[in-house]
Amino acid sequence: MSRRAVVVGAGLAGMLAAAVLADSGVTEVVVLDRDELPDGPRQRRGLPQGRHAHLLMTGGLTAMEEIVPGVGKRLLAAGAHEISLSSGVLARSPEGWLRRWRREGPVMLTCTRALVDWTVRAAVLEHPRVEVRRAAAVGLTGSAGRVRGVRVSGPDGEADLDADLVVDASGRGTRIVTWLEGLGLSGVRTRTVDSGLVNASRVYRVPAGAERFPLTIVQADPYVSRPGRSAMVMPVEGDRWLVSCGGTRGGEPPADAEGFLRYTLDLPDPIVGRLISGAEPLTDVHVSRSTSNVRHYLDKAPHWPEGLVVLGDALGTFNPAYGQGMSVAAFGARVLGWELERADGPDAPGLARRVLRGAARPVDAAWAMAVGQDVLYPATRGGRPGIADRAVTAYTRRMTRAAAGSFAAASAIWDVTSMRTPPTRMFHPAAVLAALTGSPLPALSGPPLTPAEREVLNGLDRTGV
Repeated sequence: MSRRAVVVGAGLAGMLAAAVLADSGVTEVVVLDRDELPDGPRQRRGLPQGRHAHLLMTGGLTAMEEIVPGVGKRLLAAGAHEISLSSGVLARSPEGWLRRWRREGPVMLTCTRALVDWTVRAAVLEHPRVEVRRAAAVGLTGSAGRVRGVRVSGPDGEADLDADLVVDASGRGTRIVTWLEGLGLSGVRTRTVDSGLVNASRVYRVPAGAERFPLTIVQADPYVSRPGRSAMVMPVEGDRWLVSCGGTRGGEPPADAEGFLRYTLDLPDPIVGRLISGAEPLTDVHVSRSTSNVRHYLDKAPHWPEGLVVLGDALGTFNPAYGQGMSVAAFGARVLGWELERADGPDAPGLARRVLRGAARPVDAAWAMAVGQDVLYPATRGGRPGIADRAVTAYTRRMTRAAAGSFAAASAIWDVTSMRTPPTRMFHPAAVLAALTGSPLPALSGPPLTPAEREVLNGLDRTGV
């Protein structure tokens, strides 16, 4: 029996969904995208945040490996870097510099978003059942009870593409609420929390001798009633540094080269500016503003049509500063795979509803973490901190202070940040004890550099700071 699935969107969420659909026995998987997709790891129009820093956390990479085995090795072979959260990061938190530990901790991969998307897409398209078509999806066909396919707009006008299952993975720009209204389903609640974050990024050549310098980040401080301002130096493929600055409303980074450097030097610690002042820039400064947290509560809708699944940013999107989007997309695709294994085909009764509810759980966890911090910035629109937010904030600050000198506290933060455990990990007995006890070591007065790293930093510094 021939069965077709149609996926709207050839980004990360869409290609991971296509992979699990192909492995489930679907005869044909058609992926639709309005963009002409590059034939290599290059920026594309439909991904406004693509030029900025992306972190592939342990939890997300694990889920991706389950869907596309060997994807981590492919990324490393293409030049991605494996970074240990315990020892390979210089991080200045709102509570001061965090220590580096020689003990084992979770890892993350760093590379450009273009490399992640291209590597996953190339691997998935090796499957003979998957094809990508350049076309714009403009609506759904079917009824309020069952979606039957997608209405597609092309050079010859509009046409209907029938499907046993439709997956909307069209990203931040999804029109799913409008499409549902076209089927007679209305009343979907949407919430937006917008800190006004602006990202500005520039690529540099890694200076000779600095190839092993740690990933370096000065984090934003949401606790001082001022706009959040941050910067990161991240190693990516091709012997390059991707340097990303982020500022919430009122503290936005500038788009000119001189202002970009000055912004990094004006942070609570000037280490990022000192590093890049002696590095060769390879690009201009790229700025983007599509950064709000948006949650479509589709999983709460009283009625949901069979044959329709929504994944990735189309279900919920987050301030990209927290590095959650790629992992959440992988978690959602994994849920789709689990449910397909249990079901009798992609059109099985109740499948779409079960996938939607399962995919919503990691979305909600990421939303809570992102919005819980964003609402603390003074000019955020769409939310203010409540009593529960303030209680969690107080506990998180205490845990972060303890993490400066407590491995138990640091481990809890790494586990949650790397998305290999849910946020409840912060409330395990050992973590609570570490937070209550505090750091057994004194606060660091500066970044925990090795002598060799300090020499590299001093050799690059052209600022005189």
